[in-house]
Amino acid sequence: MKKVAVIQDLSSFGKCSLTAAIPVLSVMGVQACPLPTAILTAQTGYPSFFYEDFTSKMNHFTEEWSKLPVTFDGIHTGFVTGSEQINNIFHFLDRFHTNETTLLVDPVMGDTGEVYKLFTDELLVQMKELVKRAEVITPNVTECCLLAGLSYEKLHHYTDEKDYLKALEEAGNVLQQETGAQVIVTGVNPPSTDSHKRFIGNMYLDGSKTFYRAMPYNGKSYSGTGDLFASVIMGSMLRGEDLQKSVELAEAFLREAIHDSTLEQIAEIEGVNFEKYLGMLL
Repeated sequence: MKKVAVIQDLSSFGKCSLTAAIPVLSVMGVQACPLPTAILTAQTGYPSFFYEDFTSKMNHFTEEWSKLPVTFDGIHTGFVTGSEQINNIFHFLDRFHTNETTLLVDPVMGDTGEVYKLFTDELLVQMKELVKRAEVITPNVTECCLLAGLSYEKLHHYTDEKDYLKALEEAGNVLQQETGAQVIVTGVNPPSTDSHKRFIGNMYLDGSKTFYRAMPYNGKSYSGTGDLFASVIMGSMLRGEDLQKSVELAEAFLREAIHDSTLEQIAEIEGVNFEKYLGMLL
């Protein structure tokens, strides 16, 4: 069975990070090997939570796993608490990232034009180095702008959908050329003159082609959807499927989970009802 080292936080509530990645990878026939970056009683969007940083513990996993006869077919990184954790990830990659290993980096730093509380300029510098080592990168629009040096405010001054998508594609191509990775920009929400007809989608760039797919947008932003998306991408790629098919599968899976959660009036902070749709990933 193929193995993926999943380097993310463990949040008990919010259906994100490890609690999203492990079931998705497992149902797709991949063993998820968690390396926690932090332990939280609930993801940070909740009004109250306990948080334990695991920065000082991460290298224990690297050293102990190095004693075992194990290799990884994939490595999947997500939320990190700062540049020191990225240094720990570099240490892990020096030991386990080979030519036969697919590294997927989800460069979690912000969303909707705002950086997260733990963001620093040093973290951005380190994240730019980390994505250069990846085969696949899954930034959202905010993170793509940060990594490519595009002003998020300037991007959202565009009022025409074609102009917006063209500017975002240029930023995506800059990121792709700087890293050599396949880039999937998630949560692309272009402007619309009709407030009742808004769309959200994903843009894929590999240096030779770009494709963009969109679906109707309900205006909600559920916890963990980015983690679920990236996990499906990883699982699909390890099954030998090309990245375009992987994106289509992830979109179909999330479309059903989001629709179900909307009908059930699930609070966005709680994440989506993805469990009942895991069979779509078999």
